[in-house]
Amino acid sequence: MSESQLTPALPARVGVLGGGRMGAGIAHAFLVKGADVLVVERDEQAAEAARERVESAAAKSIERGATDTNLDEMVSRLAVGVDYDALKDRQLVVEAVPEDWDLKVTALRGIEERLAEDACLASNTSSLSVNGLAKELRRPGNFLGLHFFNPVPASTLIEVVLGEHTSPGLAVEAKRWVEALGKTAVVVNDAPGFASSRLGVAIALEAMRMVEEGVASAEDIDNAMVLGYRHPTGPLRTTDIVGLDVRLGIAEYLHSTLGDRFAPPQILRDKVARGELGRKTGKGFFDWPS
Repeated sequence: MSESQLTPALPARVGVLGGGRMGAGIAHAFLVKGADVLVVERDEQAAEAARERVESAAAKSIERGATDTNLDEMVSRLAVGVDYDALKDRQLVVEAVPEDWDLKVTALRGIEERLAEDACLASNTSSLSVNGLAKELRRPGNFLGLHFFNPVPASTLIEVVLGEHTSPGLAVEAKRWVEALGKTAVVVNDAPGFASSRLGVAIALEAMRMVEEGVASAEDIDNAMVLGYRHPTGPLRTTDIVGLDVRLGIAEYLHSTLGDRFAPPQILRDKVARGELGRKTGKGFFDWPS
């Protein structure tokens, strides 16, 4: 797929900082729609692991008929590396490093100082303040949140989080990007937990308290939401997929900003302390086969 065949409204050259599960998924989403994608990681080993994740996702998208692009052509538009300077020609860079304030600020500053004045910068944060992050940057008008959901290829939602200084033009453009990726944009103004994390975590924390109090089993609580409210996945299984450590971090942040209704239950703290982090460790609220 040449640049002339690029899905309309998408930037031709996209960068992703961080090639873990989320970063690789974001890279794959842009790659499938024709963009030239560069993934930057912390070291060579992590960069090669990111390449394998993206190439595997690309192959699966062809197998299930999500794209008719040739695999060799698709991966020819993928580059991985460890040098921030390689991002200097990117029109859009999405930061997808772990949900740690200092790490994200350092990453975003490092990207911004290398980008062109008119390039756009986005964070994939699921809960941290976009306004707060923007205050750490020189060009806050070029910055916003693009909250992708896991797994990125299957998810049809992207939360577009606008900071108080995000330019109106970028807000419009970001919604077009989401539509060009074949997904639906939910546009929210910056607030703790945005819309999705705030609602999702609230339900999940209450489900955890119900397990803790012996109200019902994790399986029955999830079935109540799947069958009674038509949720595709119950709140506890979703927590396992997201990662209990990730959910704990978000809950602690929301607790500090929104009050006691987001206080993490002891069962969540105990499971994280034992290393029961969900699907990625094989055990959370459910057992996951390797």
